[in-house]
Amino acid sequence: EVQLVESGGGLVQAGGSLRLSCVVSGTTFDVYNIAWFRQAPAKERQGVSRISMSDGATYYSEAVKGRFTISRDNAKNTVFLQMNSLKPEDTAVYYCNTVVFWGRGTQVTVSS
Repeated sequence: EVQLVESGGGLVQAGGSLRLSCVVSGTTFDVYNIAWFRQAPAKERQGVSRISMSDGATYYSEAVKGRFTISRDNAKNTVFLQMNSLKPEDTAVYYCNTVVFWGRGTQVTVSS
């Protein structure tokens, strides 16, 4: 069974940084894309970033491009999301995803 466990969320002031981690287990790590989504209260879940575990190709939404960086550590089956210059509108629960599997999420709150 594929499991994804997120960590690293918290409360930070606007302009601050956080680093999220997603540990993936139960699958061959390097054959899938791993993605980060987020969901703010009363809003739909939206894609934030994605990385190919085979070649490292990345994707970022326009809302986070230039501020967030996705990376991977294949040896640790872990994907990271470095979030800099955080804004109050980045406040959401952040979820890790691969194929049809989801983690439980980690809360990120950015105060103004």
